This record gives sequence, C-alpha cells and structure tokens, in this order.
Amino acid sequence: MRTPSDPWHFARPELAGGYLQAFDLGLVSARGLFARRRMGKSEFLKHDLLPAAEAAGYLAAYTNLWDDADHPGQAIATAILSAARPKGLAQFWEDLSTPIRKMKAGGKLPLGVEGSLELDLADKEKLAVPAIQAALQAADKTRKRLILMIDEAQVLAAPEHRQVAHSLRAGLDIRKASVKVLFAGSSEAALREMFSRASAPFYNWAPVEPFPLLGDAFVSATVAQVKRLAKQPLALADARQAFLSLKETPEFFRWYIERYLLYQGQGPELALQHTLARVHDDSGHAKAWKAMNRSDRAVLLLAARGVQDLYGAAALTQLRELMGSGDVTASVPRSALRRLTGPKMQAMARVDHGLYRFEDPEFEAWVRSRRTID
Repeated sequence: MRTPSDPWHFARPELAGGYLQAFDLGLVSARGLFARRRMGKSEFLKHDLLPAAEAAGYLAAYTNLWDDADHPGQAIATAILSAARPKGLAQFWEDLSTPIRKMKAGGKLPLGVEGSLELDLADKEKLAVPAIQAALQAADKTRKRLILMIDEAQVLAAPEHRQVAHSLRAGLDIRKASVKVLFAGSSEAALREMFSRASAPFYNWAPVEPFPLLGDAFVSATVAQVKRLAKQPLALADARQAFLSLKETPEFFRWYIERYLLYQGQGPELALQHTLARVHDDSGHAKAWKAMNRSDRAVLLLAARGVQDLYGAAALTQLRELMGSGDVTASVPRSALRRLTGPKMQAMARVDHGLYRFEDPEFEAWVRSRRTID
C-alpha cells in the first residue's frame, strides 16, 4: 500500500477494507456516499480506499468532477484510462478524434457520437460517450476488476450531462461483476435524487448512505502528531474543545492545528479565535453571493430568516419587497430553488416536499446577517 505523502493524514484502513469486502461479496456493485464539504471524504477516497483497492489487486480510478464540472465525461474516461492504460493518454484522444475529423465533410458519424458534435468535432467532451466506452473496454483487456471512484458525482445529474450519464450507466450495467463504482457527493439531497428520480439515468442503481465522519480518534491522533513536533504540546482537552467549536470539521481543525504550531506561545485559545475568524471570513461567501442573480439572493435571504413556505402568499409579498418589484409570482422562487439546489450551485437541499435547508450552516449564518439582497 502506498504511504500517504501527507504526514497529517489520519489513515482509516478498517473503513477502506469494509467497502472492499462489500464489493468482494458481490451483493452490490455500486454505493453512494454523502458528506458535506471539508469532512475528509475526498481524502479518504484518495489516500485510503484507492491504495487499498490497488493492494487488493483492483485497478483503481479516482476523479473529482468538481475539478472540471463542465466536462465530466472527459474526466471519467481519463480516470479509467489512467488506471487501465496509464501510458498513451494523449494518443488515445488523438486516435478517437481523428476518424471523426475525417468525416467532417459529411460522412456518417459513429453511433453515440452522431448529434452530439456541434462545432469543434475534436473537442474531448463531445467525444465523451465513445471515450467512456473505449476506456471501459481498455479496462476489460487488463482482466482485472476495476473500482471507479467518482467524487462529487451529483454533477452527472445536470441536464447537459444526461447523455454522458446514460452512456456510463450502459457501460457499467454489463460489467457489474468486474467494475465496482463508488459515487460520492457533498450534497445528500442531490445525490439521493440522482438515484431516486425515475427519469434519471442512474435511477435505483445504488444505495445512498452517510460517509462515516472523523471523531475523537482523529483528534487524538492529531494531538499525538503535534506532541512530536511542538515545543509546547497541545492538551487533548483543548483540542477536543476546538474540534467541537469548529463543528467537527476536519479541514477547519487542521487550520487550528496549523495556527497553534506557528504561534505556540499565544496558546490554544488564541489559535481557536484566529481559526474561527478565518472560518467566518466572508470573502468566499461574498463571492458566491455576488455571482447569484437577485431572485436567488432574495429566496436565500427568506430561507435564512426561517421562512418555510417559499411559494406562499406571505413569502411572495416579502420577495416583492426585497426585489423592489411588484411583478413576482410563484415561478420566481420555483426557478430560484431549482438553481440553488442544482448540482452546480448546491446552496440549498430539498429535504421534503416544499421544505429546504442550507447545505452549509456557515453560509446560512452569513446570509442571515444581511439586510438586503444588494
């Protein structure tokens, strides 16, 4: 097994082994995992599950679709090929696109590509459908089982990626014995909808469950690492309190540890105060807020203020006041919520019919502190 390059990585071999055992038993060929961002999900997949799968004789492919949310097909095909045929990726795309370039003058396009190519016929994402199938065929030739880890998989639920999603499912359906898939996401609602909506390409294809979060063992191991490096060891009680204050978020806790190590003389309390200020720094929230249109902001502000029925008459009255317009109908919050809960924004999650919640509690608090939408 590869040793993680990050000395602060908290290894979870038992958890990785549990997922592999479930796949080995053959009862499931796919699983869905959700955890909000910064909870250690991606780190676990890359530094625990991926090397454990390789050590068990699997080909292991990992991709995070947020790295290029506009081109998930290209990302998935490249991840599979990197595992099955690590050399010659550039040549693969060249070989795939060359025959299609030659047909540009009017020849018949291959099945699955016809109708999907518009302007630049050599564009990789437009070749995603045949690329995914070719990548899976390359994995077949290795005669090894493949574990495909798709992080932020809810990107595939976007309407513009429907063809890619259908192609991926078609390729996986006939390979359930040889290809195991772990769909991970930071939005529980979006991930569940991806597998529960009857019209969705991956309908009823994988059970969805929460990702086991890091807890006291992680805090204790981090404190032990601090003890090896620091002149002034950090008390476990102080670390536990900081972890709770930071809402048990591993990434924020690492910020705290970093601050403590750099300024040990200031003590753990000031390290926590500095970290909380960093967490609440509104620069990221302000950027996201600015990128939204006014109706999205208005709906978010009402939701942050506790308004439940965002389509009701009282909510529409408040929306008209916030937006300074009398021309606000129920279609305005309906369209806004579609965007806000969509795979690209993921600002809110639908938890029940007509009920929504913020995906990020920190963003909710930031929005609640605002008086206007401008």
